[in-house]
Amino acid sequence: MKHVIALDVGGTGMKAALVGAGGALLHQARRATGRERGPDAVVADILDFAADLRAHGIDHYGEPASAAGVAVPGIVDDTGGIAVFAANLGWRDVPLRALLAERLGGVPVALGHDVRAGGLAEGRVGAGQGADRYLFVPLGTGIAGAIGIDGRVEAGAHGFAGEIGHIVVRPGGVDCPCGQRGCLERYASASAVSEAWAAACGDPDADAADCAKAVESGDARALQVWQEAVDALADGLVTALTLLDPRTLIVGGGLAEAGETLFTPLREAVRQRVTFQKLPSLVPAALGDTAGCLGAGLLAWDLLASTDRS
Repeated sequence: MKHVIALDVGGTGMKAALVGAGGALLHQARRATGRERGPDAVVADILDFAADLRAHGIDHYGEPASAAGVAVPGIVDDTGGIAVFAANLGWRDVPLRALLAERLGGVPVALGHDVRAGGLAEGRVGAGQGADRYLFVPLGTGIAGAIGIDGRVEAGAHGFAGEIGHIVVRPGGVDCPCGQRGCLERYASASAVSEAWAAACGDPDADAADCAKAVESGDARALQVWQEAVDALADGLVTALTLLDPRTLIVGGGLAEAGETLFTPLREAVRQRVTFQKLPSLVPAALGDTAGCLGAGLLAWDLLASTDRS
């Protein structure tokens, strides 16, 4: 059975799969990233993981993978196949595409950004199916975005398209590691909500999930923390939809696991802010934490299709 290898490399864990035509997940596996052992060890583990997946494909499907796709965080040169920089993995200018191609016997390899890969999957086989224009926004440790246009995801001229987390929503506000102040992710990411709720309730171990539960029980402190995050997120999303005019807004990541505790007030906050803009559908992501891995597989299939056409 023809298939491709897909790898989604995160700061703490790697998700992998063998992906069939149309995005069918034939086999899935996970391993720790092992970043505490340094960037060289992380790269070695990625190559070993890919090799093991190739062997699994031969054993179970009678042939090696036809291509591979890998999604990584940080700054990515998709065209050159270079993992340029990732602060949480400690690497710089890793020629990951070439290294994987060599380890996998010369098969074509696609390298992509983790959030854009997740956005690609959500657009084709997830919550964005049928939408010609969509914006995928995962709310996790930070906030990023993927701009979907007619079945592909826009990377921008320099690979920075979609960085909605660094839209300034509170001018002069909290310092952000990017060098600005008042960025969206400092107010509406899962980590920002966790930090605010821990301070409000006095429990340093409290997190965003705990805040959501407290909101559901009617805790006044939690309601205030939650509403401040929702308001900031709505401000950022309305800025984005003013610029991009998406048909669908897909919100995912850890904070979206709160379900309607998030989506009901968020839809209302966005509705209140739009004037001339067209209000898009605002929906939860459908693929959960498999989106990046599945997107890496779709990148690999796209690469095969382009190779066949040429």
